Amino acid sequence: MKNHPDLLKQLKESVGNVLVGKDNVVELLAISLVSSGHVLLEDVPGTGKTMLAKTLATLMDAAFNRIQFTPDVLPSDVTGIQFFNPKEQSFELRPGPVMTNILLADEINRATPRTQSSLLEVMEEFQVTIDGQTMPLPQPFIVIATQNPIESQQGTFALPEAQMDRFLMQIPVGYPTKQEEKTMLKLYKTSKPLDNLTPLISNEDITVLQEERGKIMISEAVEDYLLDIVSATRESEDIEVGVSPRGTLAFMRSVQARALLHGRSYVTPEDVKFLAPCVLGHRLVLTLESTMTRTKEDIMDRLLQGIEAPVEQGYVK
Repeated sequence: MKNHPDLLKQLKESVGNVLVGKDNVVELLAISLVSSGHVLLEDVPGTGKTMLAKTLATLMDAAFNRIQFTPDVLPSDVTGIQFFNPKEQSFELRPGPVMTNILLADEINRATPRTQSSLLEVMEEFQVTIDGQTMPLPQPFIVIATQNPIESQQGTFALPEAQMDRFLMQIPVGYPTKQEEKTMLKLYKTSKPLDNLTPLISNEDITVLQEERGKIMISEAVEDYLLDIVSATRESEDIEVGVSPRGTLAFMRSVQARALLHGRSYVTPEDVKFLAPCVLGHRLVLTLESTMTRTKEDIMDRLLQGIEAPVEQGYVK
């Protein structure tokens, strides 16, 4: 396996051959994968959310399944069913699309709350229970969900806080710049770049990275900085519900993963500050008054500005 900074660079270059101008998003997806965390991609239609998931699966040489959520999709369509085989005169287990490495939950907010809840056990415990029979999911496993923030309320169901808290990150994909879109036109004039991708990393490599992530050092000063940010979300007058302990642990894993992918054996305050908005922001529930005047991004920026980061000698040993 390549050294970690080279791997991250090659991932960015390979995805750049399919989707231009997504380096930041690719880094966040790589961090999520090493952290065993799930991702919610949110942006307007046509910005490459689905293509990103397909590209990542190809580069990982991983099993990939896609569920196109609509209001008529049932929980059993996600997890699987016990069905009666008339030939054998017995019931047989038929696992659903969750039995994979990368699960694309496309337009997840179009599923009913009952169907959305079928992913709770999958995302938290990495297992699925079908008619009382529990099976572990293949490893590595990550859910990449998409939703459209400007979608009409008709036919959509907002994700509840319990579901949102199970996503490691919420990532806005964003529009490309004019120059990036010009490059994209050249790429797609005569070919389909996704067809030319070759795997860069195996499932075994991901497992090794996940194990190495746990060995990354977090000094007490950086740990306190991370916890100060979490505490600030619980004490802010603009926030009704702050970051949960689950969110704190996810935050820790993600900053370790970023340090690892950048070739460091220790976490820096910059890792913490870089990841705070996309790891913590979607977990916040704002007060009614705050929702009328501020966004979660604004509040996270203000919280980060009000907390002093440790100096170098405080976190490097």
